[in-house]
Amino acid sequence: MAASRCVTSLLKLSSITCSNLTCRQFHRLVVAAPNNVLCKPKQISNVLPATRLLHLRFYSQKVEKTEESTSKPATSPILGSIQGLGIAGEVFKKQDDSQSSEGQTQSSSSGQQKNSDEEEEAKRKKEAEASWRTMKYTLVFFGVTMSGLTGYIVGTWGAPQKDEEGNVIEDQFSSKPLALQYVLRSWNAIMNYSQMIRDPSRDKLLPDPLKEPYYQPPYTLILEMTGVLVHPDWTYQTGWRFKKRPGIDFFLAQVGPPTFEVVVYTAEQAFTAFPILDALDPNGYIMYRLFRDATRYVDGHHVKDLDCINRDLSKVIVLDWNSQSVKSHPRNALKIKEWKGNDDDRTLIDLALLLKTIATSEVQDVREVLDFYNQFDDPIEAFRENQRKLQEQQELMERMNQEKQTLPATSLARGLFGRRF
Repeated sequence: MAASRCVTSLLKLSSITCSNLTCRQFHRLVVAAPNNVLCKPKQISNVLPATRLLHLRFYSQKVEKTEESTSKPATSPILGSIQGLGIAGEVFKKQDDSQSSEGQTQSSSSGQQKNSDEEEEAKRKKEAEASWRTMKYTLVFFGVTMSGLTGYIVGTWGAPQKDEEGNVIEDQFSSKPLALQYVLRSWNAIMNYSQMIRDPSRDKLLPDPLKEPYYQPPYTLILEMTGVLVHPDWTYQTGWRFKKRPGIDFFLAQVGPPTFEVVVYTAEQAFTAFPILDALDPNGYIMYRLFRDATRYVDGHHVKDLDCINRDLSKVIVLDWNSQSVKSHPRNALKIKEWKGNDDDRTLIDLALLLKTIATSEVQDVREVLDFYNQFDDPIEAFRENQRKLQEQQELMERMNQEKQTLPATSLARGLFGRRF
């Protein structure tokens, strides 16, 4: 009975898979998993001869497969009422179930992926439409605003000027068509306003020189604040602050009135520089203060315009480290190195001695002296070298004078002793 069951399972297996299931494969199924079949281990020995005979029978007969046999498994009278029994049917049933479940899982995952892609695409389209709508409304708003502003400027600045009686004043645009008159006047007003921003705020930056009985210093000294007197410094603890240069008190005391008329002329804003200068000069040596509004804006630089300084340029000295700031009058500038905030700096002390020497020498045109020192890379170092040479010459002259004074005394003594002896 067990042998017939195993053979029946083999036939069923062959008809289901429509393949040639060999006896060796069937033997492996039975031996590998004897607990899953309906026969005992003792009955396996009876099955093996039957499988060998069945194997011979399969190879001796020619099986013709048709479309009907491939589509539907053929039934056999040998199967009887025990169809579906045996390990082969159970194994392939489990495989079919696992494959069908895997197919359903893959189809469901692919469906979910497709749905997520469609949702992302729809979301992307909505975001693109929203951004385009926002940009369109923004452009419309700016267009309307700029059109209104342009119309207001043309209508206000382009209107012709009138006198006290209300009559129109003729100008260079009066002969043009009416619409063109308004446009040209508006453009001319814009250009004048732009030029007003670039030029100094007034034609005379300093008042007229003082007259008697008041004393007017003979020379004018113009100082840059940042990089000459102070250095901007920033830290996490204090933020921005300005560091005072060593020797500045001695410098201002030496070059202040009555020697020089001291003027601070800087490109800093007034609200920034005023409190710094108040703390820097408590004694009031600085007579005038000029800020960014007094400079001329040329090629991206704030230039010190000495033509508006209202002083004789042969008596004006400018101390600055930036050559762009004094490019309109380079001969009046003494270019020094920018101070970086080092504490061992003594430039201001040497500068005070140099300026004091110029003032006491009563130089007629300071530009000649400045031309000499500007030919050196470091004018202060050149002045130090000249001072050293001058000191050596003075010492030599004193020594020669002393020798001249002692020479007549010795000659006189020799004459007296010669006469005596």
